[in-house]
Amino acid sequence: MAGQKSSVQVRHTDAEAFAASLLEAAGVSKKNANIIGRALVQADLRGVESHGINRLPSYLARIRNGVLNPKAEPTVNEVTPVVAQVDGNNGFGFPAAHLAMETAVKMAQIFGIGMVSVKHSNHFGMSAWLVRQAVDAGMMSLVFTNSSPALPVWGGKSQLMGVSPIAAGSPGGEDSIPFILDMAPSVAARGKIHKALRRGEKIPEGWALDEEGKPTDDPEKALGGVMLPMGGPKGSALAIMMDVFSGVLSGSAFAGGVTGPYDMSKPGDVGHFIVALKPDLFMSLDEFRQRMDVLYRRVVGSEKMEGVERIYFPGEIEQLTEEKRRKEGIPFVQAEIDVLNAEAERLGVAKIQHAP
Repeated sequence: MAGQKSSVQVRHTDAEAFAASLLEAAGVSKKNANIIGRALVQADLRGVESHGINRLPSYLARIRNGVLNPKAEPTVNEVTPVVAQVDGNNGFGFPAAHLAMETAVKMAQIFGIGMVSVKHSNHFGMSAWLVRQAVDAGMMSLVFTNSSPALPVWGGKSQLMGVSPIAAGSPGGEDSIPFILDMAPSVAARGKIHKALRRGEKIPEGWALDEEGKPTDDPEKALGGVMLPMGGPKGSALAIMMDVFSGVLSGSAFAGGVTGPYDMSKPGDVGHFIVALKPDLFMSLDEFRQRMDVLYRRVVGSEKMEGVERIYFPGEIEQLTEEKRRKEGIPFVQAEIDVLNAEAERLGVAKIQHAP
């Protein structure tokens, strides 16, 4: 693929430190910069490069254009003992979502369930890092968000719904990995289109249509057109569901009103919806874990169709990728490194370092 010959490896620890230093130089608090840096690098480690540190230039551009407040701190308001709302105050979506999950987990630890709505937020990257936050606390979770228009409703031809991911997770058993689902209601995440454009690559036909409604493999034309929903009306309905729970319910933008991370015209006003749930509400934790082990074994041990070498549990491929990249480093195309280092030079911080 184009650009792959000039790829370089970066240690995940160096990537985190670099991201945090850029953000701090742009006015983000040390605590929030570390939250954002860890979440972005988790995406790179898991092979979700469309939501990794290459997002930083667009975030920094939003700060420079005055449509994202780097100094904003999210605030939380308890509605009931098991329901709260976080106001992102037009700061980064990462700290707002982190606080929301932290609040939901604390509620669930006492009452079995915690539900938090987030308003006036921004893009929070890959949803799986929030699911992982819950799993690390021993909790099951649901993570919803809405996003900027990119997808037509089924039967329509213009952008209206966001390519808004639906995510869920659960701790695994003694002999199985956690269940981590993070998927967009489109055939492919829109971030993958931006990644292809950045790397000078084509996209598979069937991902998007150009502005004339024709199939395209050109990422630039795809960004000017529409993404295609997975499963036709099913993907469209899931995108609408994300808008109901994340936008309508929270009091944030909805129905095409969310501003995307590459749009410098106005605040994002993104909404999120987060639930944490104790896994031992209906049985002992030991029994729950045993049942997860059974599920895992049955899934990965299923009879394989012709041509399939291995069956994976949701989140397993990403976990294996993370294990590999923690040892070997995260691969970046040199052009991506150059863009990141241009931001470092602009902000007067040390440039990102390649692994030897």
